[in-house]
Amino acid sequence: MSSSSFGKEFVFLCSAAWLKLACLCRSFCFLLSCYFRFLLLRFNSFCVQVFYFVFLSFLGFWVLKALQPRTDSFRPRDLDLLFTSVSATTVSSMSTVEMEVFSNSQLVVMTVLMFVGGEVFISLAGLHLRKSKLRWRVNTEGKVASMNSDLCPSNPTNDIVDHIELGVVAKIDCLNSQVEPQSYRRQDESLDLDYLKCCSVRFLCYVVLAYLLVIHVLGVAAVSLYMTLVSSARDVLKKKGLKMMTFSVFTIVSTFASCGFVPTNENMMVFSKNSGLLLILIPQVLLGNTLFPSSLRFALWLMGRFGEKDEIRYLLSRTSEVGYKHLLPSLYSSLLVVMVLGFIGVQFIMFCSMQWHSESLNGLCTYEKIVGVLFQCVNTRHTGETIVDLSTVAPAILVLFVVMMYLPPYTSFLPAKGREGLLGNGERRKPKQGYKLLLENLKFSQLSYLAIFIIMVCITERDKMKEDPLNFNVLNIVVEVISAYGNVGFSMGYSCERQLRPIEGCDDKWYGFSGKWSDQGKIILIVVMIFGRLKKFNMKGGRAWILL
Repeated sequence: MSSSSFGKEFVFLCSAAWLKLACLCRSFCFLLSCYFRFLLLRFNSFCVQVFYFVFLSFLGFWVLKALQPRTDSFRPRDLDLLFTSVSATTVSSMSTVEMEVFSNSQLVVMTVLMFVGGEVFISLAGLHLRKSKLRWRVNTEGKVASMNSDLCPSNPTNDIVDHIELGVVAKIDCLNSQVEPQSYRRQDESLDLDYLKCCSVRFLCYVVLAYLLVIHVLGVAAVSLYMTLVSSARDVLKKKGLKMMTFSVFTIVSTFASCGFVPTNENMMVFSKNSGLLLILIPQVLLGNTLFPSSLRFALWLMGRFGEKDEIRYLLSRTSEVGYKHLLPSLYSSLLVVMVLGFIGVQFIMFCSMQWHSESLNGLCTYEKIVGVLFQCVNTRHTGETIVDLSTVAPAILVLFVVMMYLPPYTSFLPAKGREGLLGNGERRKPKQGYKLLLENLKFSQLSYLAIFIIMVCITERDKMKEDPLNFNVLNIVVEVISAYGNVGFSMGYSCERQLRPIEGCDDKWYGFSGKWSDQGKIILIVVMIFGRLKKFNMKGGRAWILL
């Protein structure tokens, strides 16, 4: 055998082996993707989101721990880093260390955690999952419909056909059957409706993605431009050693995600006189949280005015069938705007009437006070950025803030008539199995869980409540727990001046009241933040209890 023929055979064998290996790799990747899709379709959204938040929290903790802080003189404890990671992932903005401790790289990591933990981003991921389910359903029904038309003609034979394709088994008995053309038409109409729903959900994915990106880009550009033009705001960043782009991106992502973290120790107090910056952030708070459904529906309506599209008509007319929580009916969206503005108005009037001449607003002119109070009232649901020290606010206003923090973001007044049509999902509910019904009956209401958490914190901090009753009082604990549950981030803080027995070496720090809690209390608050982030799955809990 010559060397040339041997070389050709060797090349042929190598190419054949390479093709087989490539085919094997493609088959393995296909099986892996099918298995992954099977898991996603089988697991409910609650389990997926629990795993998502826990995994992100620990991943963020490990990355924050691996990165160096801003100074070598102080390094946060592991529990405080985990607390910060959970707070950023659940967009709670509860803090146990000062924000200026973190380096620029750590701030970037926290920015990513806040972005992927925001409700709009998570809802977008859920939309993509629903789109995959609908596409699989349309493909399956399309195959079955084509099999029906092929296997059952108008002049049927006496054959029984079993057809198996891609795991879909269709057993069709065509013995002595008379199939009318109308049945095919109904089947085609049902298939077309499912296809329209799939296309509508896909179109909604693009709309939400564009909504997310456009608002972030415009917000970052506006904040960067303001910092460039206004020297007082720019001097604050220079004094604190913060990069302008990092501050702009961090603040916009935090504000839109309703987190409330700001790279400065004093939060937004240091910018209380920069009314332009506050006015830039107010729309970000509303568009990313309480007014997101109304803004999304308005965007769809606006696109429908400029271009007729079946997907837009379907999304606006059949919101309950789309299965997207944030796409609300027209009446609900309109009433939501009224209620959001009404809640802000009530807080604004009460705050101005009781705190206009208070110490917290000293040094501000009338215009700055109006913008600052408006900013403060908007942030109670559920962002948590603040321009005042909450410990100096009147107790009556604190109680109002607690109520606002407790309310879910889409709380609205709905008329009794037609309420079920607005809130229903448009589908007949299937009877629940025995174990699911038992779990449903064992669920407590949200207030019951909050009472349990507050009692647990009072038990873990009972010694400090005796030694330092002015700082560790029940109202401060209630504000902290409700703020963590609502993923707000408001805190009463800790003051060394309020100590009955002054402790030597006590320094006032710019972090939350929970920073002075014991490790057990911090762990409880971590659970509260995760529970509050997932509270939407238990909004109907406690129905087994009958109060007469």
